[in-house]
Amino acid sequence: MITRYLGCDLGAESGRLMLGVLESGKLRLEEIHRFPNKPIQTESGFFWNLKELFAELERGLEKAGALKAPIAGISADSWGVDYVLYDESGAIMEPVFHYRDKRNEAGVKRALERISWEELFAETGLQFLPFNTVFQLAAEDPERLRRARRIAGIGDAFNHWLGGKLCYEESLASTTQLYDPRRGRWSEKIIRALGYPEAIFPEVVPSGAVLGELRPELASRLGSTGTAVAASCSHDTGAAVAAVPGVGTDWAYLSSGTWSLMGVELPEPVITDRCRELNFTNELGYGRSVRLLKNIIGLWIIQECRRQWARDGRDYDYAELTRMAEAEKPFAALIDPADPRYLPPGGMPERIAAACRETGQPVPETLGAIVRCVLESLALLYRRVLRQLESLLGRKIARLHIVGGGSKNELLNQFTANALQVPVLTGPAEATATGNMLVQAIALGHVESLAAARQIVRESFPIRTVEPRETAPWEEAAARFEKLFPEQGGAEPKP
Repeated sequence: MITRYLGCDLGAESGRLMLGVLESGKLRLEEIHRFPNKPIQTESGFFWNLKELFAELERGLEKAGALKAPIAGISADSWGVDYVLYDESGAIMEPVFHYRDKRNEAGVKRALERISWEELFAETGLQFLPFNTVFQLAAEDPERLRRARRIAGIGDAFNHWLGGKLCYEESLASTTQLYDPRRGRWSEKIIRALGYPEAIFPEVVPSGAVLGELRPELASRLGSTGTAVAASCSHDTGAAVAAVPGVGTDWAYLSSGTWSLMGVELPEPVITDRCRELNFTNELGYGRSVRLLKNIIGLWIIQECRRQWARDGRDYDYAELTRMAEAEKPFAALIDPADPRYLPPGGMPERIAAACRETGQPVPETLGAIVRCVLESLALLYRRVLRQLESLLGRKIARLHIVGGGSKNELLNQFTANALQVPVLTGPAEATATGNMLVQAIALGHVESLAAARQIVRESFPIRTVEPRETAPWEEAAARFEKLFPEQGGAEPKP
């Protein structure tokens, strides 16, 4: 039996409509339509262009219609924290703010004047990030919030547009810092303390909920009837972790892309003072599993460097930049990728140079030297985070699974294995789309469990093992990294 699914995977740089074909215990993926995700920058703010993203998905459905094959299900996933507000008529209230908008600082200040950071963490188990939904809503115009009738995450808004009911899927709700993961419901304590209108928060549905059928006008473009709209894991990391081909319990994962997310899968959240101090987070995944993880700025730094160099007429692809980096001198300079200076867009090579000067290190002069500096520093930051994770768990991690687009960067994978001194298993690169499809398959009764889905991943995609090398140089580099950038414990906000 052949079963087909569509997954709309929305990322910070681009979106894709992917086809998944499940046959004889194996999943095959095909990209149907890829489109850029270009935010709108104006004097009044930084926004997502949802209308254009909806239009691109519609174009993708038309392309998928050329297959002339039945599609069992469709689901969208997206990054977390950002949201869509709906008015009384059910229309989207523009603008839809980007999580990097400058308003967040004011939102943090306003929120923490009403509720302490300790209370926020104790209620939600979520790490401090200045763009968490709880802070973004605090930065909203109060009149706009009064006019709002519903709120939904980005992935959930797309599922609603496709024809599903308006709701928040649990993995996406758990990124808002407004959701109580232990009780499985919105936190009345936080919502009331901050004065948010309680009525706007919709039903929270579990990962793998079937939300309805594809709207008739979209079904006609697709040329398929009876296509179910499902909430797989609407949060892209939740979908990616569902596709980690791990066995047993002694592994950690690293979802590697614009952001790096390192963590483990647990049955219950870890909401302790130490967890808060280390700035780890408890997000939910398929089956109400807990992703104890830390958000780490990932390949964003290199992406921003590449954009700057392209504007300057030096337009190299990532593979070329990685080859340049491989030829450079090891550990010439290190940075702290967790430094907030690297969060905003623009001017990234200059920020790296400034950081090196401030720490008395040579400034990387070539593109390859800059890329090597970032990749080595990322690997050393991964090492620190893994050690912190082990301290929270009280046990060692035996291996690390790297999934997502960053798993294709063989140089970073080797650096990571060297820094951590554990085997690194890479793949699948399309983890988010894979998880999206397989959770749909579970929801529709085509795959019996998450364990069975992970077996399908192991049967369907090459999983490469990278063994650690060069122990002594990396131990020396790690000591230097810790001396240059001492562990601060966490990123707890100051009221």
